Amino acid sequence: MDIKENYNIIKEQLPDGVQLVAVSKTHPVSAIQEVYDLGQKVFGENKVQELMEKYPLLPKDIQWHLIGHLQTNKVKYIAEFIDTIQSVDSEKVLLEISKEAGKHNRKIKVLLQVKIAAEDSKFGFEPLEAKEMFQRSMSGEFPGVEITGLMGMATFTEDKEQVKREFLTLKKVFDELNQLKKLDTLSMGMSDDFPVAIECGANSVRVGSAIFGRRDYSK
Repeated sequence: MDIKENYNIIKEQLPDGVQLVAVSKTHPVSAIQEVYDLGQKVFGENKVQELMEKYPLLPKDIQWHLIGHLQTNKVKYIAEFIDTIQSVDSEKVLLEISKEAGKHNRKIKVLLQVKIAAEDSKFGFEPLEAKEMFQRSMSGEFPGVEITGLMGMATFTEDKEQVKREFLTLKKVFDELNQLKKLDTLSMGMSDDFPVAIECGANSVRVGSAIFGRRDYSK
């Protein structure tokens, strides 16, 4: 099956109002251009260095989302053009994004990454920490940042009920914060579990391998 077929199959599965972030990490510029030509404008990358290499070679109306763990010393490289940073998992990163955004006279959209998975390897705020950061943002502490929603990753497991519980935990946090100030984006779900995520309230999904295929790292 080719990229066009894959993309159309995914798009058919998404209800109206659910944003698709096409995760292009490790895939070549030619593949991204192919998906862009099908009408896709939102792409997600994991690593700043890879994003920096691809950005100059692709159309400028692409909305780039950074979805991987972000180190503070890398923020300056993407602050001028990044649309959304989905993986904000510490106060330190929030402060750095706000500072670098100010240098470019802009506000950068961010999602607070909330740790909902049982795995220790996953990054993110605890739910109470996320609420505290959100309230501090509302008080004007991070002027270069606009918190537009939350992001989370479920445990990598075959247990769909566990995945569902974790997504519902994030939806509960989202609903609580939404009472304080309207949020736009609840980003959860990837190639293997996005239908469950949508069922649990996601309105943005991050899909890579189901569109681009599995990347052969031996090449």
